[in-house]
Amino acid sequence: MEKTDVLVIGGSAAGIIAAVTGKSSYPDKKFLLIRKEKQVLVPCGIPYIFGSLESSEKNLIPDGAVTGAGVDLRIGEVVSIDSKKKICKTAGGEEIGFEKLILALGSTPTVPKWLKGAELENVFTIPKDKEYLDKVLVNLKDRKKVVVIGGGFIGVEISDELNKAGKEVALVEILPHILELVFDEEIAVHAEEIIKSRGVKVESGSGIKELLGDKKVNGVLLNDGKKLEADAVILSMGYRTNTALAKKAGIKTNEMGFIETDKYMRTDNNDIFAVGDCASKKDFITGKASGVMLASTACAEARIAGMNLYKLSSVQTFSGTIAVFSTAFGETGFASAGLIEKQAVKEGFDIITATFEGIDKHPGTLPGTHKQIVKLIAAKDSGVILGGEVVCGPSTGELVNIIGFAIQNRMTVNSVLTTQIGTHPLLTAPPTAYPIIKAAEMLVKKLK
Repeated sequence: MEKTDVLVIGGSAAGIIAAVTGKSSYPDKKFLLIRKEKQVLVPCGIPYIFGSLESSEKNLIPDGAVTGAGVDLRIGEVVSIDSKKKICKTAGGEEIGFEKLILALGSTPTVPKWLKGAELENVFTIPKDKEYLDKVLVNLKDRKKVVVIGGGFIGVEISDELNKAGKEVALVEILPHILELVFDEEIAVHAEEIIKSRGVKVESGSGIKELLGDKKVNGVLLNDGKKLEADAVILSMGYRTNTALAKKAGIKTNEMGFIETDKYMRTDNNDIFAVGDCASKKDFITGKASGVMLASTACAEARIAGMNLYKLSSVQTFSGTIAVFSTAFGETGFASAGLIEKQAVKEGFDIITATFEGIDKHPGTLPGTHKQIVKLIAAKDSGVILGGEVVCGPSTGELVNIIGFAIQNRMTVNSVLTTQIGTHPLLTAPPTAYPIIKAAEMLVKKLK
């Protein structure tokens, strides 16, 4: 029987970072990462293989990210775990003994059982599976009319990319607007207007009833009776966590089906850790169980697990997901962090909000200047930042990350207001009107 000190099952973002961080933290330990996929895709880059990248080959995580860090890599499938004997068995009959085990099992696209017609030809999902997606790409070359079901990030991004590739695209969302689970209405409407202006037909407010066709799909029937023609349908209706292997081994899961973990990412067995989409999440602000699945969250969890494998740190812990989301259509980015306004109100917080609109360069006459919108949500009793939303150009990602830092460090509007920043005409908003600070300034006035 082969033996290793640390065995990592799963080779996407969470598995890679857990193995690499673990090896860096415990260089004397032997690490082995085993994964089913021959090649691993950049998870967040998957929608862009349908347009901008034109191929999955341009969206690969190189194996050197693992092997270059001193971690052994193997292609295979683990089919059972004996947590007491600390042995894993593979589909090929191999047995691997371990001291510590990290589960990075990921997630799989959800196909509702009630959806009639999901088995028809030319109906696809979007798994993190290169071989499957390569077949989808080949198939779509001959399709003109594509209907995408689901107006979350993946559905919206794929719709935009297919439209860019010359397809006639209809995007179906049951909520009144796309992306409305992560943005307040005014931001979601803005995003919807932009994607419509780029050529995507949006059918919001009426979900899907069934897929139409004999052997091949030829249309989509909506709940309101409307029919959409379709040469192909892409289902982007959410993801379910991959926990079958863990459940089979008797590892505890929570009420949402995720592997139960503590703040060190340990399961109910202290020698077995879980990270990424398969691991339980708690909201950073409310402490409630969360179903958020983000590569950024997965990597944060993976670093925590890697650092705490053999020796726990009282400061290197995971305090809950802040859920930092972002996307972009053309030159306009949309992002959110923490609680948006409607979530904060629903949870029962007494809040204040402020929205500042400015520009991302100074002076505004510089080429490529883009409007910036920053909305901050804070607790009225303390001024603590609870969340924020951003609409901007290329700086969207960094602005929302600043908001994420503020939330994680429980900064108040006063501490944001007095924060020192660096600015440059070509890179940032002017120092006189930096959007996060100006929004904080507006909130301070409301507090007074």
